[in-house]
Amino acid sequence: MMNTKPASRAGLARAAIMLAMMLSGAGAAWADTGDTAWILTSTALVLFMTLPGLALFYGGLVQWKNLLSVLSQCLAIACLMSVLWFVAGYSIAFGDGNGPAAGAGQIWGGFSKAFLAGIAPGATVGTIPETVFVMFQMTFAIITPALIVGAYAERVNFAAVLAFSGLWLLLVYAPVAHWVWGGGWLAELGVSDFAGGLVVHATAGVSSLVFVLLMGKRAIFPAELRPPHNPAFVMLGAGMLWVGWFGFNAGSALGANAAAGHAMLITHLSASTAALVWMAIEWVKYGKPTLVGIATGTIAGLATITPAAGSVGPAGALLIGAAAACTCYMAVVYVRGRWKIDDSLDVFAVHGVGGILGTLLIPFLASFGPLAPGLGDITFADKLLAQLTGVVSVCLYSAILSAGILLTIRRVVALRVSAEDETNGLDSSTHGESAHGHG
Repeated sequence: MMNTKPASRAGLARAAIMLAMMLSGAGAAWADTGDTAWILTSTALVLFMTLPGLALFYGGLVQWKNLLSVLSQCLAIACLMSVLWFVAGYSIAFGDGNGPAAGAGQIWGGFSKAFLAGIAPGATVGTIPETVFVMFQMTFAIITPALIVGAYAERVNFAAVLAFSGLWLLLVYAPVAHWVWGGGWLAELGVSDFAGGLVVHATAGVSSLVFVLLMGKRAIFPAELRPPHNPAFVMLGAGMLWVGWFGFNAGSALGANAAAGHAMLITHLSASTAALVWMAIEWVKYGKPTLVGIATGTIAGLATITPAAGSVGPAGALLIGAAAACTCYMAVVYVRGRWKIDDSLDVFAVHGVGGILGTLLIPFLASFGPLAPGLGDITFADKLLAQLTGVVSVCLYSAILSAGILLTIRRVVALRVSAEDETNGLDSSTHGESAHGHG
């Protein structure tokens, strides 16, 4: 009797191993449990960035009458992108090309993995199950179009949000992800983008600018702009984004390893430095450091370090954080103040400019810090040329495709709500709800 349970457990263990072997197929690699556990955690952290982090961050920045509209947009985008990623997004981004034609696989991944076809439960990517990799990358596909919500807030037609976001994922985000992360032509060129300076922030930032230029300004812009209705929400959202960003950047190492630990340290240092520098700028210029300013500086530091988290050392992270605060702050001044472009929540100035800046700083700062891999075997000039090529090609592609998507959509549905609905607020006019409740 004493040996029955141990023997039974051993038998169950052997049966589980045999089942795993049958599911994964002959020759399939074994997933590392530590790496898998970390990427599962990172996946949850990145989803936490959008829901509720980004939703609260953006929600606190708008007027009360538009709070629920921003939350609705973030939630609906998360759901729609998840389904589209399963249907075709993952295949376009991480498939192996669209046929035997020379160079086809450098442009897009094709449809060989549409509906996750051919992905067995035991299949692996590196040392993690491919299903975990699919889910991890899905969370990036969720937050990237959700970032654009901040540009068109308080005046956009909800139907246009869904139509644009869906098409944009498949036509802009997924192809660019393939170029950089899926073995495409920018990867072959040697472009470095550790966690999404180009794939996430540049694409979203440039597309945001195109969206607001085609849609037009809010009725209250710029003369009657009001301060954020709830700075506490802004801080809470920024804090959730900061924590989630550890999954975003450290998770991009795709393992529980030294690279993940290094990326986490670098990310935190950049965010902290940018927050302090942004605070100092406001303190000197206006005499008071605002909570919203500190939070915005934090996000600028996080966005800017994202492409470089695998290339620079701690000293480089401090320099990137300081540069992020100064450059993104000036971008806000120019975009909204001087150029009078109504990017409602500064998506281009913070995310677009930050992602581009971090991408271009890599050749200059990659040698800072003993843990940094630096430039590897590539020369400074070649690396700078590769990074410039990546920035120009991704920005142009995002702008042109986004304009085409929007011009097509507005033939079917209006991009913005009526003047009356905008005045009344999107919460009531679009969703029939109020953040204040009823009665």
